[in-house]
Amino acid sequence: MIVDHLLEDSAGHLLPLLSGSALSAGAITLLMLLKSIKDFSYTGPAMRQEILHHYRLHIATALLRLGVWCFLILAAVGVLGGTLYGIIAIHFHLPEQVLSYTTAALGAQMTITLYLFLNTLLRRPAVIAASSHYSMKRFYGLWNHLSPRGLMLGGRLILVTFFGIPAAWFVYSALTTGLPPLYSLLIPWLMVSAITLAALWPESSFRVMPRGTPRRDSRPNIIMIGSDTLRADRLGCLGNTRGLTPFIDQLAKSGILLSQCHVPCARTAPSLLSLFTGTWPLTHGIRDNFVGDEDTDIRLPTLAGMLRQAGWRTAALGDWAASDLRKFDLGFEILDTPPDQWNIKYLIRQGPKDIRLLLSLFVHNRLGRRLLPEIYYLGGTPLTHTLGKRARRLINRLATDEQPFFLNIFMATTHPPFGSEYPYYIRYADPAYQGDSKFVMARLTDPFEIIRRQGEPATEFDLAQILDLYDGCVRNFDDEVRKLYNHLDKAGILDNTLLVIYSDHGMEFFENDTWGQGNSILSEHSSRIPVIFHWQESITGNQSISGVTRSIDIAPTILDLAGLQLPETMEGVSLKPAFYGNPPPSDAYAYTETGIWLTRVPGMAADHLYYPDLPEILEVPNKSTGTLAIKPRYQSRVIEAKDRAVRTERWKLVRLPLQQGPAYALYDLESDPDCKVDVSDRYPEVFQVLRKILDSFLD
Repeated sequence: MIVDHLLEDSAGHLLPLLSGSALSAGAITLLMLLKSIKDFSYTGPAMRQEILHHYRLHIATALLRLGVWCFLILAAVGVLGGTLYGIIAIHFHLPEQVLSYTTAALGAQMTITLYLFLNTLLRRPAVIAASSHYSMKRFYGLWNHLSPRGLMLGGRLILVTFFGIPAAWFVYSALTTGLPPLYSLLIPWLMVSAITLAALWPESSFRVMPRGTPRRDSRPNIIMIGSDTLRADRLGCLGNTRGLTPFIDQLAKSGILLSQCHVPCARTAPSLLSLFTGTWPLTHGIRDNFVGDEDTDIRLPTLAGMLRQAGWRTAALGDWAASDLRKFDLGFEILDTPPDQWNIKYLIRQGPKDIRLLLSLFVHNRLGRRLLPEIYYLGGTPLTHTLGKRARRLINRLATDEQPFFLNIFMATTHPPFGSEYPYYIRYADPAYQGDSKFVMARLTDPFEIIRRQGEPATEFDLAQILDLYDGCVRNFDDEVRKLYNHLDKAGILDNTLLVIYSDHGMEFFENDTWGQGNSILSEHSSRIPVIFHWQESITGNQSISGVTRSIDIAPTILDLAGLQLPETMEGVSLKPAFYGNPPPSDAYAYTETGIWLTRVPGMAADHLYYPDLPEILEVPNKSTGTLAIKPRYQSRVIEAKDRAVRTERWKLVRLPLQQGPAYALYDLESDPDCKVDVSDRYPEVFQVLRKILDSFLD
């Protein structure tokens, strides 16, 4: 009977409704595709034209795929507008022509898209900055009129208009005239409403209630929480006076703080590999982020792998900055992270800016994460709040198991271009600021701009505003750590959970003439990271280990605290004895090397060993996988040209590779923390000891 009524009534209602929705969606999609082709852009590092030419079919396919999704999303939204018009037409006996339904569908599409744009502009402006061809200054006037309350009211108005009114009318009509004449409108409206509400409802809006099960197993759960590019000097417990990390500071007081912990290379991939294998880059072989497929097999015991073998459930969770956790097999059983970000095929699938922006407005939800992960995990747009809720859901799932679990959460919260969520990006900023970097660090979303600005001096940046943005990101991370801690407490699993706060590296803000990560060997703002161990049941708190420690010491320490034997391959040492009153190793030293330079950085000596800019030295050796890697003929040159240093608690020896041979300089960190005066001649014995150590790290 339903089918008979649907067929009988379809010509009058259903066909015009679907036709109008499809026409308006098709017109918008076509315009977006044409503009995307005209103003073609792509994410990631700049690539040579011959590489892009090879992937021209993949580019066309990716653009078509995004066009199909754009059409389907807009068509679904158009059905909502068409249904509303159909109800009005039936009630007031208006003509039901395709043009009328097309206009109604277009109105719904424009209304809902505008609302999502405004909501994104206020809550996550980094999304717009990453995918818009236009200067963010164009949106300042509009942004000034936005407020959470106004957007909440606007959202409720949309819900009432496109969902509430049709629902009430269907119920009223069913009670008064019966359902059969309404099937042609009711069925598509119900289907589209369910899909649209699921798509538009952000993940971060769902509440996560704590849940845990007491275990007979006394082995600790282990949770590591990291934020990419978090500087140590932003923590109050390490000297910052701005109050950016009130909760992490409390954890430091009741736990163990490593106040001088250093990474061997201040870039994400080599740093994380050193952290999880407990080895130097020379041992695990990953010296930078651009690693070919054949080099991703790390044949070393890993922290997660050893815990997994010993009976722990192991999981990793992260946003776009955590893709290296999937690229390398680090032993995680559960991986909720994006694919490798340094892959030309993946970057192409993210599409040009215009169509990418439109889709970004609709896919910040579970549906988008599953169907369009390239848009969901867009670089430069952290998912801190959403990731925190997903982490708490995963903890609930793991905490109901009899086995202990190891969970690593890695966020892009403090990574450039520092695009935090509302209200963090305005928390510390000057309200009167009207420059380019109001929401994010400006001109870092285009691959050519990233390379060019790497070589610019401080005068080209609104440094005060950028630091304010960064500090907002730091506070955002602190608040998320607090929520996770409270969740563990309410779930009843905090007492037997080892919590580790860490970062992969810091950030240079022109302390030594340059900005970025791992560009300067003199500055320690890149290599020094904050590390806090907190275990309420087992660690005596309020301790700060002020001596030199290394990120390669973290995995051995965790394994030791978990009661496991350390593998012989690990070059780091366990700090567990120092946690319980024993002095840390007095002869500890930290090794650091610079990362790959995108272009010649300010302050570099004219006769410094160098290589061409990044686009010239990158290639795609395996066209089927699309992985970006350094050309073989430049691989040894890139390593040879690295600046290197070793440091102890007092001394730092630096090696600069120059064309006529290496130059060494020794600095006394007690009297000269900024490394301005070479004291090699005054302390020749110290120089020789440290040089022997430093030279042992040369290939």
